[in-house]
Amino acid sequence: MKKILVTSALICIAALNAQAQLSSGDIANGLKEALNKGVQEGTAKLSVTDGFFRDAVLKILMPPEAQKVEKTLRGMGMGAQVDQAILSMNRAAEDACKSAAPIFLDAIKQMNISDAIGILKGSDSSATIYLRIKTTPALTAAFTPVINTSLQKVGATKYWNTIITTYNKIPFQKKINPDLTAYVTEKALSGIFYEIALEEVSIRKNPAARTSDILKKVFGSL
Repeated sequence: MKKILVTSALICIAALNAQAQLSSGDIANGLKEALNKGVQEGTAKLSVTDGFFRDAVLKILMPPEAQKVEKTLRGMGMGAQVDQAILSMNRAAEDACKSAAPIFLDAIKQMNISDAIGILKGSDSSATIYLRIKTTPALTAAFTPVINTSLQKVGATKYWNTIITTYNKIPFQKKINPDLTAYVTEKALSGIFYEIALEEVSIRKNPAARTSDILKKVFGSL
C-alpha cells in the first residue's frame, strides 16, 4: 500500500513538473493543433457522400416547425418527395463541408489564447466548447453563403419549395416556410463541432492520437 501511495505521488509530481515546463505558447499551439486536427478529420469525414445522411446522430431531418408538413404530405402519398428533400439537405451539408475547413482554420488562428491554461485543464471537450462559443456568429456568417450555394447545387431548394408550396395549398393549414439555409447551416456546423469534440476527447484520452510533438508535449502533461 505504501509503495502504491509513493508511486502515485511520484506520478503526480511528474505531471506537475511537465505542466510547469509548458509555456503559454506551447499550450496555445497544442490546443490550436488539436482543433486543427479535429477540423481536418471532421470535415473530411462529413464531406463524403452519406457523411451526414448515414450518420444516425448527425443526419439532418425536417425542421421541427415542418414536421407537421412531413406527416401531412406522407399521408397524401408524397413520401418520396419528402425523402428527396431530406436527402438533398444532407447532400448540401456534405457538399458545404468540402470548403468548410479553411473557414474553421482561420477562426482557430484568431482564437484568444488568454484562456489557454484553463481550457487545457478543463473538460474533455473544453477547447471545442470555447471555439464554438467564440466563433459561431462569425462561422455562421461565413458558412451561410456556402450552404446556400450547396442547397441550390444539389437541388435542395427545388425539392423544398415543392413540398412547402404543396403543403401551403392545403385548405385550412397554417402556411409556413422555414429558413432552409439557416436551418441546414446550423445543423452542418453542429455536425462539424461534434466531430471536433470527438477528436479532442481522443487526443486527451488516447496517446496514439497525439500525432505530433506539440500534441504529445501538451496533452501528455495532463
